[in-house]
Amino acid sequence: MDGTKEMGGLRNVSSVCSISEMDDFDLSRLLDKPKLNIERQRSFDERSLSELSIGLARGIDTFETTYSPGGRSGFNTPASSTRNSFEPHPMVADAWEALRKSLVYFRGQPVGTIAAYDHASEEVLNYDQVMYLKFHKALAFDFQVFVRDFVPSALAFLMNGEPDIVKHFLLKTLYLQGWEKRIDRFKLGEGAMPASFKVLHDPIRKTDSLVADFGESAIGRVAPVDSGFWWIILLRAYTKSTGDSSLAERPECQKGIKLILTLCLSEGFDTFPTLLCADGCSMIDRRMGIYGYPIEIQALFFMALRSASSMLKHDQEGKEFIERIVKRLHALSYHMRSYFWLDFQQLNDIYRYKTEEYSHTAVNKFNVIPDSIPDWVFDFMPIRGGYFIGNVSPARMDFRWFALGNCIAILSSLATHEQAMAIMDLIEARWEELVGEMPLKIAYPAIESHEWRIVTGCDPKNTRWSYHNGGSWPVLLWLLTAACIKTGRPQIARKAIDLAETRLLKDSWPEYYDGKLGRYVGKQARKYQTWSIAGYLVAKMMLEDPSHLGMISLEEDRQMKPVLRRSSSWTC
Repeated sequence: MDGTKEMGGLRNVSSVCSISEMDDFDLSRLLDKPKLNIERQRSFDERSLSELSIGLARGIDTFETTYSPGGRSGFNTPASSTRNSFEPHPMVADAWEALRKSLVYFRGQPVGTIAAYDHASEEVLNYDQVMYLKFHKALAFDFQVFVRDFVPSALAFLMNGEPDIVKHFLLKTLYLQGWEKRIDRFKLGEGAMPASFKVLHDPIRKTDSLVADFGESAIGRVAPVDSGFWWIILLRAYTKSTGDSSLAERPECQKGIKLILTLCLSEGFDTFPTLLCADGCSMIDRRMGIYGYPIEIQALFFMALRSASSMLKHDQEGKEFIERIVKRLHALSYHMRSYFWLDFQQLNDIYRYKTEEYSHTAVNKFNVIPDSIPDWVFDFMPIRGGYFIGNVSPARMDFRWFALGNCIAILSSLATHEQAMAIMDLIEARWEELVGEMPLKIAYPAIESHEWRIVTGCDPKNTRWSYHNGGSWPVLLWLLTAACIKTGRPQIARKAIDLAETRLLKDSWPEYYDGKLGRYVGKQARKYQTWSIAGYLVAKMMLEDPSHLGMISLEEDRQMKPVLRRSSSWTC
């Protein structure tokens, strides 16, 4: 197949670019990139953590602007710098082999990865269909690629110097954005990105075709709010990784960005700068009580806005969008840092709230009833530490911890430096609850009993400490690692990766784990889950070469760091 070669029995996708595509590359830096040193170097554990922390402290401010193209080395493992080289863990080769087996091709080009592939049964699980074509009396294989699921795989390929896969994915999903989107008789917004797409291989006609799903096939028929945000974030990651801005500057990509922005920046009846969302619109794609203004969507929204502003052309239309973005970012950062942030002092303040306050001098602006604060949060909150709570809306605060939203808040700099450090303090202080024996709890704590029946509608998959209801998801390892590196605490990531390495390969890379400590393979967890594999690889590569952080991290905008004042009577 064109553009591929066999290496060690595995498909290795070429990432060769033409000279015209490399106009923005610094070729001297490519030539100076250290070759792989196959002699044994000191492992991470043999080097002092303080040594790495010093290096991070010196370089953290330059991650966003550093261009560090990926490169391959060894047996399908990422390139290592001489200074930060690791002895590869035996799991790494297995992980790369499994990741490559998950690739989905469209007309000879890799365009994504399937969500899970069970090697034992040689059947693709859950996310595919095998359809019988009665007119041709043959089987057509239908492989499904989920947009959010592909993100860690995309980052792994970028860090390994294989950007072509990511480029094809970005262009194919952009093409699907232009399709008319209807659920029953209702037409979705023009900028909506698909939750997934299927590649239908017809062996009789020898043709490939794409079929997009914008939520009409999803559980509960909910459109994915996060897909467009992940697409923008991934486009920026591609640009940062390759140093090639020509893709983002294409007219069709500029139009795609603007269509997504038009959807989420439109004015309506909202009095808040946050996005109002339905349950099941993100990674937590089943009913779990996240309707309203979930932290995951708000953090991704913030990161996508900042990413888009860096890629929009400065023509007349582009400048107008940038102005709208800047205004929204200022309002959104103030709102999130003020009202979603919870630490010991803020918890104590909420506990002492008065209710039924009116006018602009109100302290309890959302009229939250103190008696609605759950008992567990008083014991969970350490003296040092804090986090962005799950949701804030009139008379309602969801005090649950959600890992993805808090990690993205750190990476996007939605969290201030002080807040980012407090989130890491909380993770360390509540390690057993949030990490346990397998990183990382998607949400904490689990809801159960009568609350579970009301909130989930008696969902048999989201029972307590399972799946989205307090389950442990290995894919979140890459987000935790990135947050640890950005905050200068790589030792936390190392500890989490060590935990994962004791189980993941032995358990055949499951989708999630169950139990308070994440001790048991999930009761309905798919084996050889692609994003569990990719999340591990991305975490390993970032810890090995922290400069990779630049493609998925944004430094704090000093202009968006206001003094947080809720009202003139806040301290009264």
